Amino acid sequence: MKIVEILTYYRPWVSGLTIYVERLSKALARQGHDVTVLTSQYDANLPMYDVIEGVKVVRIPVAARVSKGVLMPGFGPMAWKLAQQADILHLHLPQFDAPGVAMRGRILNKPVVLTYHCDLQLPQGTFNRMVDRVVGAMNRMAGQLADAVVTYTRDYGTHSPFLSQFLDDKLHIIPPPVELPDHSAADVQAFRAKHQLGDEPIVGIICRLAAEKGVEVLLKALPIVRQEFPNVRVLHAGQYQNIIGEEAYAARLAPLFAQYKDHYHLLGNIEGAELSAFYNCLDCLCVPSLNSTESFGLVQIEAMQNDVPVAACALPGVRQPVMMTGMGEVTAVSDHTALAEAICKILRNKAAYQRDSQLIGRTFSPDETAQAYVALFQELQRGKLTGKTAEPAAYDRLRAMRDNYNRG
Repeated sequence: MKIVEILTYYRPWVSGLTIYVERLSKALARQGHDVTVLTSQYDANLPMYDVIEGVKVVRIPVAARVSKGVLMPGFGPMAWKLAQQADILHLHLPQFDAPGVAMRGRILNKPVVLTYHCDLQLPQGTFNRMVDRVVGAMNRMAGQLADAVVTYTRDYGTHSPFLSQFLDDKLHIIPPPVELPDHSAADVQAFRAKHQLGDEPIVGIICRLAAEKGVEVLLKALPIVRQEFPNVRVLHAGQYQNIIGEEAYAARLAPLFAQYKDHYHLLGNIEGAELSAFYNCLDCLCVPSLNSTESFGLVQIEAMQNDVPVAACALPGVRQPVMMTGMGEVTAVSDHTALAEAICKILRNKAAYQRDSQLIGRTFSPDETAQAYVALFQELQRGKLTGKTAEPAAYDRLRAMRDNYNRG
């Protein structure tokens, strides 16, 4: 099957969306499918054409930037060329160009699948509000043109104004792909030595420094946690400098980072075995996101695969990994006191939150995700698509595991 994956940014750009598409594309390629990623050449130093682990990547030069988006005059002609050759067009929203690609699919009678990863909420400002409205209109148009729409959980689909219009019509639930590189005891030892970790409690957060991630909630919770765990340390993995559109947010948090510099450590981006070692050193992971730009939080599953409980906010979708597994605590959104209480509860008895990490890993395996997408693609090709928005059986198995642990 020839599949074209279409999104604004792709690797080496780091975000949950780009990592999702990278994992899915590689899994599809491993299963014998012909996969091409159509994306932007957001960095002029990146090659326009590339092949990465069996996945072809086509990058279109950027003529201009609009807030966090890009304008690519060459995108339309290349999308038309690839659509003519494809069996499936798979769009990843949010993006400006989705309606045009979906329309090309309609004209060519090629099935169009749209995966909606999250809402787009740009930093405050008159221009950004206008961009938000334009992107919203583009999303709605693409959704109407698509043959199927995918999201991660029914919870997020029910609460999302965009997704809820397709509920029990053409909205489908597919678990997101999550995997981590192997790591050795030596990798963990090296990570601990690099960051001078002892036996103190370690709380983690992994995200770029962006306003919607709620980093200030954790910063405000830290002094409360330190009342019970005075030597606690926070390790923050993720880009924290030179993030497009987040300069004012970084400046606002700079005094807090300076105030807590002995307990809050900004690590920057980490990948590969070092990322796996990072999780292995944690006692708790925090996901304090503030709004629906976060729809799930893949990092929660990465942590759970390493037997690390999670303190997650109660946003629709984001609360589901903890609710499905029982492996952590769910807290009110933007409530630093509640977050501190959840962290302390986990640190007091981390063992109480241990679950079947292998079952969690299998549920979110990229190969399983790829197979679910292929099944959807094949149903579209046969014209036998069901309208029921049912969660996958794998989610029921997680809940059964949770209940068994609770009874035990």
